[in-house]
Amino acid sequence: MLETSARLLRLLSLLQTHREWSGAALAERLEVSTRTVRTDVGKLRRLGYRVASTTGAAGGYRLEAGSAVPPLLLDDEEAVAVAVGLRAAASGSVAGIEETSLRALAKLEQTLPSRLRRRIEVLRSATVSAAAAGPAVDAGVLTAIAEAAHRSEQLRFDYLDRDGAASRRRAEPHRLVYTGRRWYLLAWDVDRGDWRTFRADRVRPRTPNGPRFAPRDPPEEAVAHVLRGVGRTAWRHPARLRLHVSAETAADRLPPGSGLIEPAGPDECLWETGSDSLRDLARFAASLDVPFTVEEPPELREELRVLAQRLLRA
Repeated sequence: MLETSARLLRLLSLLQTHREWSGAALAERLEVSTRTVRTDVGKLRRLGYRVASTTGAAGGYRLEAGSAVPPLLLDDEEAVAVAVGLRAAASGSVAGIEETSLRALAKLEQTLPSRLRRRIEVLRSATVSAAAAGPAVDAGVLTAIAEAAHRSEQLRFDYLDRDGAASRRRAEPHRLVYTGRRWYLLAWDVDRGDWRTFRADRVRPRTPNGPRFAPRDPPEEAVAHVLRGVGRTAWRHPARLRLHVSAETAADRLPPGSGLIEPAGPDECLWETGSDSLRDLARFAASLDVPFTVEEPPELREELRVLAQRLLRA
């Protein structure tokens, strides 16, 4: 019985490689007859695995998606990756999945050999997240947006702007973008006839979705478009700074999601950013240890003068 169970696990592992196997190839790898392979495939099907089979010279076996979630086989690296991902999800920005992630992590770690549990614990103890805390987004909201985008269905939702004003919107969702602090929806606003960036934590989807639409391409890559929108419209005080370093150097110094960086020469770049507080933006820019010039707004220059005088007095 033990030998049969071990062979079933080996067979399942082979089928999970996402390729189609002939009966003869499986029999050779498992060192059994093709008849035994057919018997073992039948046992996997009774356990809930959907193993498709085709006949003929080009026939074989292939594992397909099913209606339930059967047990999975993971190699060492896959198991560590899943455990690290679950631990990150348990403290991430998607609301409502923290407890679920911890339960799944507990189940996984209970079955792992000690060598893998030690690798995960060493990685956890030596890692500190530097990501800024951002507003949590309900997992159901992200799922509703993603489903509408996948089905090319118009999304109907209530939206709160940064001042708390409510509006009802109709949009053709294109992409969800995570900047490391916030989730954003890039979509074509049907009523305004233009591309818009929406904070996902301020979206409240309505059901049912609207009519299907023909997907359109935004004027630039989704992440760049969202970062540009974040820099210019998401903040109370949008700003543009000319950094006197290369775009590559600036990207190393600036945190993800802080704005859009565009090259402006071999040793210069433009940084589109913003803040709800010019004083906070002045302090942040001064802390970068990067020479820069403020192009706009002029009020930011005044905040920097006040900060410089305070530091000189100190």
